[in-house]
Amino acid sequence: MFNRREIAKELDLSQEETVRSEATLRQLNLLQPMPGDPEALVPVGPDVAAAELVSPTEQEIHELQQAVTSVRTKLLSLMPAYFEGRRQRNRLEAFDLITEGPMVQSLIDEVGKRCRTEVLTVQPGGARPPDALSSARDVTMQFLERGVKVRTIYQHTARSDLATRSYVREVTAAGAEVRTADQLVDLMLIYDRELVFLPERSATPERPGAAVVREPTLVAFLCSVFEFMWDSATPFVVDSQKATATSDDLKQSIIRLMVLGYKDEMVARRLGMSVRTCRRHISEITEELEATSRFQAGYNVAVSNALREPRSPEER
Repeated sequence: MFNRREIAKELDLSQEETVRSEATLRQLNLLQPMPGDPEALVPVGPDVAAAELVSPTEQEIHELQQAVTSVRTKLLSLMPAYFEGRRQRNRLEAFDLITEGPMVQSLIDEVGKRCRTEVLTVQPGGARPPDALSSARDVTMQFLERGVKVRTIYQHTARSDLATRSYVREVTAAGAEVRTADQLVDLMLIYDRELVFLPERSATPERPGAAVVREPTLVAFLCSVFEFMWDSATPFVVDSQKATATSDDLKQSIIRLMVLGYKDEMVARRLGMSVRTCRRHISEITEELEATSRFQAGYNVAVSNALREPRSPEER
């Protein structure tokens, strides 16, 4: 039995210390009132005290474990439906259509930051605006500094633009590769041969939407298309004697489209130049052919064999 006075005397404790000790022992269930005499306190075995103290917590833990097991079982039962849904989602997410220009640019920026090995770009339409070239210069330099290979295809008409020539001179000196072709299919951006940006069908300069392609088979096909165009394109070597040959290639492309019956506007669009520039070239060509009309120009081409077969990459 717990006797405050005897314990204080035996252990040389003050009254306050004795009261504190009693409170601590009762809190730990090591002292409990005697049955039938609440005023009398008797010691309790540590095992009994421990059982009484932790039993509520153990019960709570047991109930929580049961709840966790129940939740896990219910959620795991949804796995077949989830995997089927994911299979369908992956099929759909192989293609994304984005119609908001800022969102397209934001995604391009994000993909560019994650790019690890290679960027392939097709840029039709002739010379690019100076502000676009300035932005492209910064991005291209960042790629090259990270060891990412950069290859770009422009149209021949871009060679006559001073801003483009300056841009090409700078990025090729840093390790990028640039070529030009007379005609290009469409704008295309390829990152790490894993993701491709294509113009969305209804895209306009005011609403530059994009189709984002992730499906491996189609991405591989588009990479093959790029390589085909790359192999048939001419290296863009600034201040090179090849500029004359490229100008001749452009003239041949104009003649070829004229023979096919394309109007000035369509020829200009296909070759990435303004209609005014296109008409100036056509005027020079008809003068060289001593023709007074498109029909006569076509006839003179056939008679003089002025339209030659495109040169192979080895001849470029």
